[in-house]
Amino acid sequence: MVATTRADSSFSLSAFLISDRPAGFLLSWVAGFVDTSAFIILFGLFTAHVTGNIALAGSSFVSADEGSTITRLLMLPVFMLSVALTSLLARYARHQNWSVFAVLLTAEAIALSIFMVVGTQLSPSLLLDVQEDLIFPIGMAGVVAMAIQNALMKEAKGVFKSYIPTTVMTGNTTQLTIDIVQFLSAKLGQGVATNHEAEEALERISRFFPTIHPQVLPWED
Repeated sequence: MVATTRADSSFSLSAFLISDRPAGFLLSWVAGFVDTSAFIILFGLFTAHVTGNIALAGSSFVSADEGSTITRLLMLPVFMLSVALTSLLARYARHQNWSVFAVLLTAEAIALSIFMVVGTQLSPSLLLDVQEDLIFPIGMAGVVAMAIQNALMKEAKGVFKSYIPTTVMTGNTTQLTIDIVQFLSAKLGQGVATNHEAEEALERISRFFPTIHPQVLPWED
């Protein structure tokens, strides 16, 4: 008989929160909240979706809205630079044998704090008028935070069972739909192989659904 200590069987809240599903849920909720709040306050500026800003920049250009066009286009280099710096930080953390997830999560928390402070200070003036000189610093702070989160999902290897984006839901929704089809098809079939396919699909569904659902919450009434 192998003796086990009480510590081995005790529940660890910190370990649970950084496990695959809870961490994905919380990060998705953060991304959904930041992106939605910025979109509403900053007159349609995205902080987590680079594609959306490029599309809206094209629309602003056609409408001869030079200020809005420049602001949205500048979000792309800000995003790329932030991802690059985050990747370098992750490399340094690995070299120092630090926890990459903890380091990058701390960096994102700092960026989110800056986003909150800048947004709280500058956003009241936007209630009176659209001012690009105020929109840019708020948007930039939000984009930096979301860029760190995007890089975190790639760089924090070992924390998540597989790479699941927490800021862009199109790919996740596609995979979830495919897994639902695979699960139902396997259940309608027979044999060991189909049961194995159903178990695989159900396991992926259990990881993707907690990531997709919190992204919808900020839009609900």
